[in-house]
Amino acid sequence: METQQTAFDALRALLDSQHLAVVATQMPDGPYVSLVAFSASEDLRTIAFVTSRATRKYRNLSATPNVSVLVDSRTHSVEDFSTGSAVTAVGKATDVPKDEADAALRRFIQRHPHLEAFVKAPSTAMCLIEVKKYYLVTRFQHVVELDVTQWSSSNP
Repeated sequence: METQQTAFDALRALLDSQHLAVVATQMPDGPYVSLVAFSASEDLRTIAFVTSRATRKYRNLSATPNVSVLVDSRTHSVEDFSTGSAVTAVGKATDVPKDEADAALRRFIQRHPHLEAFVKAPSTAMCLIEVKKYYLVTRFQHVVELDVTQWSSSNP
């Protein structure tokens, strides 16, 4: 039986190894997905990404903050079915609160220095996803649910 700590460590490794995620938002007529650069907080309770305020994704999030995020380790090879992993994070997205903005901005730019000018542009919004649950899939069909709301302040 896989422990929560083992699953948390696998989740951390996956999020640390990838730089892009797919964010799913809700439009009036159905889901909408977008590719984004992201950064996760150290405790994995939040995921940040940036977008122009003029985008469809930002309008969708402003209207309906429920969101899911997919991060995966695919290499586009047959081996992905046995060795690949993926995680879906489910939560609510908001603009980064002012008291968290500096730390989130530093973390994001450290991870994506090539996006610094875009991140600092006045037309750019930094969005913060408060994750409720992660669904970690490994070995093709092995699924572990990690409920962030049940984590203690120091451990998953």
